[in-house]
Amino acid sequence: MAAPEPTRPRRARPRPAEAENAEEQEEQPTRRASAKRRAEVPDAPTAMRSAAGQLAQLLGRPPDSVSSLKPTDDGWEAQVEVVELERVPDTTSVMASYKVTLDPRGQLVAYERTRRYSRGMIDRPT
Repeated sequence: MAAPEPTRPRRARPRPAEAENAEEQEEQPTRRASAKRRAEVPDAPTAMRSAAGQLAQLLGRPPDSVSSLKPTDDGWEAQVEVVELERVPDTTSVMASYKVTLDPRGQLVAYERTRRYSRGMIDRPT
């Protein structure tokens, strides 16, 4: 007598209502992830304060101003002006411009001094 053939488990076809629920369940993590990403990305004023504050902690000097801020694919990029050497009169103080790079959450990942100049110096057209 031959042994009976093992039966294969049958896959039940999802009914239309079950298929819709399955699709909704698959989409929910995607929606949550994109909402979470949006929540992590700071708005421009928050990014500006973050860039100035974190640079001040690193340099030990308060920023004088943020002269530019722009969103990038990887977060934000800002130009922050800092008084490096105070002099009297203040128009002769030495200023520095720093390029600050923030990640999408607003955390500083890099900074670089791009130029030094006197506070009273005016940019000339090139």
